Amino acid sequence: MIVTQLVNLPKAPIVGKNLIGGEWQDPSNGKRIDVISPYTGAAIGTVPMSDASDVDRAVQAAKLAQVAWKNTPIRERTQVLFNFRNLVLDRIEDLSHLAAAECGKTVAEARAGVLKGVEIIEFASSLQNMDDGASLEVSRGVTCETRREPLGVVAGISPFNFPAMVPMWMYPTALTLGNAFILKPSEKVPLTADLSGQLLLEAGFPPGIFSIVHGGKETVEALCDHPDIQAVGFVGSTPIAKAVYSRATATGKRALALGGAKNHFIVVPDADPDITVDGVVRSFTGCAGQRCMAASLMIAVGDCDALIEKIAAHTKTLTLGVDMGAIIDKGPHERLHGDLDQAVKEGAKLIVDGRGTPAPEGYESGYWLAPSIIDGATFDMECANRELFGPILSIVHVKTLDEAIALQQKTPYGNAYSVFTTRGATARYVIERAEATMVGVNVGVPVPREPFAFGGAKASKFGSHDMTGWGGVEFWSMQKKITSKWSLQPDVTWMS
Repeated sequence: MIVTQLVNLPKAPIVGKNLIGGEWQDPSNGKRIDVISPYTGAAIGTVPMSDASDVDRAVQAAKLAQVAWKNTPIRERTQVLFNFRNLVLDRIEDLSHLAAAECGKTVAEARAGVLKGVEIIEFASSLQNMDDGASLEVSRGVTCETRREPLGVVAGISPFNFPAMVPMWMYPTALTLGNAFILKPSEKVPLTADLSGQLLLEAGFPPGIFSIVHGGKETVEALCDHPDIQAVGFVGSTPIAKAVYSRATATGKRALALGGAKNHFIVVPDADPDITVDGVVRSFTGCAGQRCMAASLMIAVGDCDALIEKIAAHTKTLTLGVDMGAIIDKGPHERLHGDLDQAVKEGAKLIVDGRGTPAPEGYESGYWLAPSIIDGATFDMECANRELFGPILSIVHVKTLDEAIALQQKTPYGNAYSVFTTRGATARYVIERAEATMVGVNVGVPVPREPFAFGGAKASKFGSHDMTGWGGVEFWSMQKKITSKWSLQPDVTWMS
């Protein structure tokens, strides 16, 4: 029997380590846990569970390194970052397979995530030419100017679903601006972070400028509490985002914490069938639905039965392991099965049930769930208002466009919102009333591309600014304002 290889799993278990002061180190407490591949349910490595002493050692090394890095011209900093970009592209297959192995994506999805991260690297590399400050003569002989300054030592805490991309939302920009950066990746997907750290060292970043401290809740709390960390970026679920934001800001830090979502998309009868079916299915099945931009709630306005039939038929053609990856681990896998049972119990109809689909041959011990579609849901059902974070689409039927918009305005989240229509007036009507910050027209996953910034609203974001683009530049830096006068002027103003 020949088993098709879906991903290159590590040939031997990888021993993850912290990166502190340019050296790979074991945790001071000796604690480790296994890293489990969703493809097989088996361990592919181990990861340190660091404590506050490891965080402090990383911070002290970062503080020493950041003094010289801050005084390095931005052109030289961006040259090192561009070296890193080239190394990432050289090793993109290694990064993609490793990310897929530990988070369950298909290799194609993992590769797309790496390439999106490269976009951030390229944007950050361009700051040497774009971010030139400002100077203005505000009164006779008096000039005001701005200079962008780094914050110092900053930290990023990233989730399991994008092991390469989400950390790259943060550290390329933060490093280019002159900060020292400490990354705490999800303990479920630490191995891609370590490979990225190795490439950053090879690119020429000074020891201590980029650090990795692995761990769980204790490590996160130590980062939020440490007095020498000036800013914390976070991406994850809404409850944890709120907790991280509250804890970090309580110590006077700047914090930006992106949370979860329950993204809606409206489908109207005039929607283009081909664009709609493709956009809807890709949105709720991509990354096995484990992404904050997945549109998991479809609001069907009027008679959309023919479109729904096409969506269901196309969903049934997807192949596990090829078109869609695995669920991150056993807990969410079991919970998603229960979510489908709950929807039926509450009165919805399961028109596509992915639970009976066999796992890919040779990967039967992994955490697989084929896409499922719940029709006839109402907004008070669990499936329609809670973020399930899996390959499940819930469909609610309404009579009017205003009813559909009202449902989105009731949700506590404000991440993404899309409409599928062939009428510009309908699209504009939805855009103007959407209470989400990322809106799509005939696009199921309306992720902004650089330099447009990524960030939600309401319970999808805690803090100011956005994570990428110019929002990220503002978050990871401060502006120093200088007012100068070099000669006495004959007129007297309030600036004299």
